Amino acid sequence: MLFLRSLAFEIGRALLTFVFGILAQLLWITPVRVRYAFLQNWTALTLWWLKVTCGLTYRVQGKEHIDVTQPSIIMAHHESAWETIAIQRVFPRQNYVLKKEILQIPIFGWTMAMLKPIAIDRKAGRQALKQLIEQGRTQLLKRRDWIVIFPEGTRVPTGTTGKINKGAAMLAKETGVPVYLVAHNAGQFWPKNSFIRKAGVIDMYISPPLDTEKMSVEEINQAARNWYQSHQTPDLTEK
Repeated sequence: MLFLRSLAFEIGRALLTFVFGILAQLLWITPVRVRYAFLQNWTALTLWWLKVTCGLTYRVQGKEHIDVTQPSIIMAHHESAWETIAIQRVFPRQNYVLKKEILQIPIFGWTMAMLKPIAIDRKAGRQALKQLIEQGRTQLLKRRDWIVIFPEGTRVPTGTTGKINKGAAMLAKETGVPVYLVAHNAGQFWPKNSFIRKAGVIDMYISPPLDTEKMSVEEINQAARNWYQSHQTPDLTEK
């Protein structure tokens, strides 16, 4: 039954991605805010379909901390594909820092490119960090978009914390904007590299905003590490 429910979800998700991806191409001449508003329907429908097919929902703790009047940086723990969708439903208009290879994926990548994300080459080293800071400053201070960064760089196993890279913290120091830390247990229900989606309720935890002007890069990263680890749950997925 789990397999059939997961299969139904993936078929529906693929169809939604295809339909929205094709329709979105008609919006290239519109402002980014219009494209974003249209694609928000994809995230809403995808999470609704996940609930219908797999019985998987979520709840948010700490949403009252969010100051919607000031664009900020979201440093999110990364252990599933779920958070890349759900964060868009919780925070104001935002953009992602992602691998440039993602933009080459037919339809999905083309659609992501319409939102003008910060697409970096991980192999570029210092140049990638420079790009992150320059483009991030523009998005935060001029476009007034929030920025989502997964500082661990890639998805990690449930119940663990990866190395916290310094790019997000450096961008926060350069711009002086607040940082929100986001932890969750999505990997218990939508595990990394697994086809199965389990029923249940995912918990997302949002920290109060960090006053980054009073913190060093190392202190910001340590705060992120502490937040992720203090909200971790054991890996209960089937081996």
